[in-house]
Amino acid sequence: MTDGALWGWIGGIAGGLIGLAGGIVGTYFSIKNTNGPRERAFMIRSATLFWIAGLTFLGLLLFLPDPYRWLMWIPYSILFPLVIIFGNRRQQAIRQEESQDAPGNAVR
Repeated sequence: MTDGALWGWIGGIAGGLIGLAGGIVGTYFSIKNTNGPRERAFMIRSATLFWIAGLTFLGLLLFLPDPYRWLMWIPYSILFPLVIIFGNRRQQAIRQEESQDAPGNAVR
């Protein structure tokens, strides 16, 4: 193995580990910074589904034969932004509902 190939492997592995660590930290703080129990439960479900979907997508990219692996980007690039938008809107709705249900915000 040449020096260039070795550095390529080191960079690829280090980049993958840094990306994985960023995903873990982001998931942790997304759950930690919720305001109520319903929002927290929603974030845990959302994070679990995103991790499963992301790992499934990466697995398919690695193991599908060549023409099909490239076609995986079509549903991914359409569904991923739509699911994020839906999830953000749902989280905001839950956050508003929980703030209205708080004891200090009782209707008189």
